[in-house]
Amino acid sequence: MDAALTQPVLVLNRLWQAVNVIAARHAFVLLAREHAQVVYRDERVDDFRVFSLLDWMDFSRHNPPVDAREGVRTVRQQVRLPRVILLTVFDKMPCKELKLTRNNVFERDKNRCQYCGRTFEREELNLDHVIPRHYGGKTTWENIVCSCIACNSHKANRLPHEARLRLIRKPTRPKWRPIISTMLDKQPHHPAWKHFLDVAYWNVELEEG
Repeated sequence: MDAALTQPVLVLNRLWQAVNVIAARHAFVLLAREHAQVVYRDERVDDFRVFSLLDWMDFSRHNPPVDAREGVRTVRQQVRLPRVILLTVFDKMPCKELKLTRNNVFERDKNRCQYCGRTFEREELNLDHVIPRHYGGKTTWENIVCSCIACNSHKANRLPHEARLRLIRKPTRPKWRPIISTMLDKQPHHPAWKHFLDVAYWNVELEEG
């Protein structure tokens, strides 16, 4: 039972956007307080259904989990583990500033040198100022790219065209949310999550304030 309650649950805000990953134990607490509802995809009609905790328990009674690891045993019955829950009291996006760090640049550029296009281990990569600092280039998202050692050495303190190099993509400030991205990197993705982890969700502009 304890092992089942530690299983990860994806949390959606009222806009149906992924904002967190929590343990099933915490998810049941939110459901019991009526702060959230279970989201379940009914494959028969290819649509999503939303359940309160009592309705979910009733649904579990008539549709017990095939895999025992997908359920929690209570005194009276086995309740299906919720894999996705929808908050009923929170509809804002997380307002966290994305820091310009080496790892975040590598994450944005997918460990690909932005000049030759090859993918490397992070230990084999450098950060390059597209417009060199001695030309007035600043350390910003729009002027820093991931570069392999060979391309970085070849470019040196020159502009890309001076070194006969071309960027494969214009550098921009990422719009993905650092907190949820970090959590997802550390969690196994349950199949029920795939409908809510579309790239469109991660490209939503963050709200200010």
